[in-house]
Amino acid sequence: MKKTVVLSVLLFAGLVVFGCTGVKPAGYGAGTPPPIITQFFSPVDKGPYGGTIFIYLAAEDPAGDMERIAVQVTQVGYGFYPTSFTYLKPNHQKKFVGYLQWNTYGDAESLPEWTNITMNITVMDRYGQQSNAVVVPYQFASGSFANRPLPAPFNQGRMSRLGYIDIDLVNPEAATFGGGK
Repeated sequence: MKKTVVLSVLLFAGLVVFGCTGVKPAGYGAGTPPPIITQFFSPVDKGPYGGTIFIYLAAEDPAGDMERIAVQVTQVGYGFYPTSFTYLKPNHQKKFVGYLQWNTYGDAESLPEWTNITMNITVMDRYGQQSNAVVVPYQFASGSFANRPLPAPFNQGRMSRLGYIDIDLVNPEAATFGGGK
């Protein structure tokens, strides 16, 4: 009897915790198509560290349950950074055309000239299904670089800022990895 009560209480507690975490069981949401990034564009592929990078995206989801944009950055000579998530407003959950903004100046005072990064961008729905990935290469270099003109649908007047990319880059030449001098 005691064993049955204890098992019932543990099962109930597990259901409460599982239900409150928002974690969905495998296959939940199956049958609904994942989001699709229909177009993307970056006006420049190189620029100075400390500048602002704009990434234009258009995406749609027939189920209307897009939840967030995930940006994973890889830096040559350093590695991967934690993913930056931008949560979408309710009016962007079915379809959006807008841009992400990344103000690159962060903890690193500077980056070595010609530092290369790659941004891997996907859109996720509330069930964790991911869209197709788009890959945007970028190189940090001194100088002034001309923006390419925005193509359709990004040239249709005022564009909605979807959010910010929140990643602080590291200068691998200045980083200390344990120990000291």
